[in-house]
Amino acid sequence: MPRKIVVTSALPYANGPIHIGHLVEYLQTDIWVRFQKMCGNQCLYFCADDTHGTPVMISARAQSITPEELIQRMYKEHEADFDEFHIEFDNYYTTHSPENKHFSEWIFNSLNEAGSIAKRNVEQAYCENCKMSLPDRYIRGTCPRCKAEDQYGDSCEICSGTHRPTDLINPYCATCRGKPTVRTSEHYFFKLADYQQQLKDLIAAGYTQKSVANKLDEWFKAGLKDWDISRDGPYFGFKIPGEENKFFYVWLDAPIGYMASAKNYCDKNSLNFDKLWNSDEYELYHFIGKDIMYFHALFWPAMLIGSGFKTANKLFVHGFLTVNGEKMSKSRGTFIKASTYLKHLDPEYLRYYYASKLTDNIDDIDLSTEDFINRINSNLVGKLANLASRSGPMLTKNLDSRLGRLDEQGKDLLNKLMAEKAQLTQDYENLKFSAVVRTIAALADQANRYVEQNQPWATIKTDLEKTRTTLTAVINASRILTIYLKPILPKYAERVERFLNVGKLKFADTETVLENHKINEYERLAERIDEKQVNAMIEESKESQSPGPQTAGPAEPIAPECTIEDFAKIDLRIAKVTKAETVEGADKLLRLQLDVGGLQKSCMAAIAKAYKPEELTDKIVVYLANLKPRQIRFGLSEGMILAAGTGGKDIFMLSADTGAKPGQRVS
Repeated sequence: MPRKIVVTSALPYANGPIHIGHLVEYLQTDIWVRFQKMCGNQCLYFCADDTHGTPVMISARAQSITPEELIQRMYKEHEADFDEFHIEFDNYYTTHSPENKHFSEWIFNSLNEAGSIAKRNVEQAYCENCKMSLPDRYIRGTCPRCKAEDQYGDSCEICSGTHRPTDLINPYCATCRGKPTVRTSEHYFFKLADYQQQLKDLIAAGYTQKSVANKLDEWFKAGLKDWDISRDGPYFGFKIPGEENKFFYVWLDAPIGYMASAKNYCDKNSLNFDKLWNSDEYELYHFIGKDIMYFHALFWPAMLIGSGFKTANKLFVHGFLTVNGEKMSKSRGTFIKASTYLKHLDPEYLRYYYASKLTDNIDDIDLSTEDFINRINSNLVGKLANLASRSGPMLTKNLDSRLGRLDEQGKDLLNKLMAEKAQLTQDYENLKFSAVVRTIAALADQANRYVEQNQPWATIKTDLEKTRTTLTAVINASRILTIYLKPILPKYAERVERFLNVGKLKFADTETVLENHKINEYERLAERIDEKQVNAMIEESKESQSPGPQTAGPAEPIAPECTIEDFAKIDLRIAKVTKAETVEGADKLLRLQLDVGGLQKSCMAAIAKAYKPEELTDKIVVYLANLKPRQIRFGLSEGMILAAGTGGKDIFMLSADTGAKPGQRVS
């Protein structure tokens, strides 16, 4: 019996364009949804723009437009990008909607009636210069746990700890760099700990991957804290019922956007929302990135439990995207917008490459530009498309475009291809897309070996019917492989369907063969990538990300002025590296032992991507000697060596002449 499935992806934020990092999730989800539909299941895919919050409000203000105008423009851009990458939502909506307002108030009131909402006064940061409270992402400072600098107000990227904005050490406004004041305000809190046991039971029942469950267990052991779900105005969002200047925090109404999008779809298609969303008749799955699993694995299901809604069958969590082994970089041109990619390359090439990397775990995936070119040219063009390109034109030119019948050798080839259907469907179901792509490539190798063994280019001159028999097997092999590929390459599959003169291919069609069938004129299925195309895309990305008007305040604002007296406090010394070693658990850090004129110092340096430990022994460096020691997660760091660059491999240490003496002052 066909399954009924509802699927969601995390909502893209309406404050900026879609980039290739975002696309990992939407392509992963779209491939899975297309697979389900090809298996004959009813699978509905819902998403929406995440529109509320301070960043949207500030961006609109900077552009002298209303937040409504900004989110409307971004909605059109997002929808166009998704469409170009063949991401097929059943409904793409917005969180700034009457449906979302209704469900946000419904859930809040239900939780309040259940005793899960508390009110209490909180101290919050306020910027006198910007005339506003500073929510999580608009205040930065030093992490109160590991003392890492320049961290957001809600979490630390170094130790992964969470905190309140007022917990930050040396906080500053992320927009103007001004020092915030502290004000007291009454806020609403969701008592997450009330649902600790239900959440533990949910996770124990397989709500998410084991690695995610292990991380959640750490948070359980640390204790679940009440969640501040209100923000003071000015704020772009929904007002809390009964309040005039308090609004729901964007993270409360954002996941509710899944429900709102589903309700909007149901209303437009005369479906029963309660049955679709809240009954056992439909399975429910969420796809998200690992950066938001705290919200989706704890707050979101707790909100649903507390308000009488069912939770998802499973939360699928994926990792981040790196490019050439590093974080996407604006300076290196690897922070690539979806629209920029589309100017240079076929969107299905990215679909294929991501599929070749995606697994069922939360490890990051890397887009190596060299590997990307090689996989497309070798596997997709050289192996898969090549099967059809070698057989189709020969049939139409010499054999009246008509297939014949299979011989035993041809049947044997197709049986081998058909035999992999069960494993491939299992791998698709379990999100093991890289295994799917490997299997298909291996099957394509078998089919190409069959072509080499039977040499139709030679037999066409001596035995037309033998050639027709060979090409009948090759065309059928290409058809089966296209069925297996179709969730990943829907437009490629459409071209094959037209060429083969068949209807929309489904997984069940692998069990049939085409014999005595007339095909259409062959059309090109895929073109090789030239390295120049990739280089041009990267160059344009550098240009498109060059400094210019900012939509949400400067990305790297200039620090407050200092005086010459402040600068004079800095004590720079010559130091000699006596030992350098990697730091377990920190892929960016090296631990350096320094000789500073007889004094032995140890410091952590984020240079592991640029320097190997063995390169640094006996190196003469410039050392900031009077920086206050800092205890971080990986040990004590006493001072700092001087280096500059944009990060990753682009880091250069400031070194001194080998004749300089350790401990000598640098003027």
